[in-house]
Amino acid sequence: MKPALLCIDLQYLDAARGCGVFADPGYSAFGKEGEEYYFARLEKQVLPNVQKLQALFRDKGLEVAHIRVMSQTEDGRDRTYWHKKLGLHCPPGSQEAEFIEPVAPRGDDLVINKTAASPFGNSDIHTLLRRLGIAQLYCCGVFTDVAVESTIRAAADFGYCPMLIEDATASASDTVQAECVNRLDGRFCEVVRTPSLQEDLEQHIRSVREKTGYW
Repeated sequence: MKPALLCIDLQYLDAARGCGVFADPGYSAFGKEGEEYYFARLEKQVLPNVQKLQALFRDKGLEVAHIRVMSQTEDGRDRTYWHKKLGLHCPPGSQEAEFIEPVAPRGDDLVINKTAASPFGNSDIHTLLRRLGIAQLYCCGVFTDVAVESTIRAAADFGYCPMLIEDATASASDTVQAECVNRLDGRFCEVVRTPSLQEDLEQHIRSVREKTGYW
């Protein structure tokens, strides 16, 4: 199973202080305490780990895919019902649609635009991954219990083998994070952590080469 790294929703909409859904500090759905927890985890743990993961996958010649919320139209009429209901609007060229710099696409990375929590069913991700021969999806990003969970559940239903990188995802609290991981682990995905991922990838690549003679 050829792997790829999916970096989910690491954009100004929901991964930058004072922007997007956090434009009014303390008034987001997380509340002030949840917001402080979220950004502390994001800045101290998640983004550094995602940077390491991106560098690792690029070094191994593996695909790095950046998934973001962005409509095709300026007025957002192509958005899904729930994004309209929630007021999530990221038109092309808007700040909210831009990736945050520390983990933004580099070189020939893939970029996938979506208009729902999961990209499956409202983007060309399935066709693209199949064309590239990718079956194993290492998932990182935000929010763990929303876009990351939705992507993992959908990917499992579409026949992929998802992997949740627990220490490279974030949500509103330790409790929410743990509950989400417990819901997914062993049912829709396997859970891994950044420190062990390099060894796992090395073993995976060796196994594929031994069985097929190529990578």
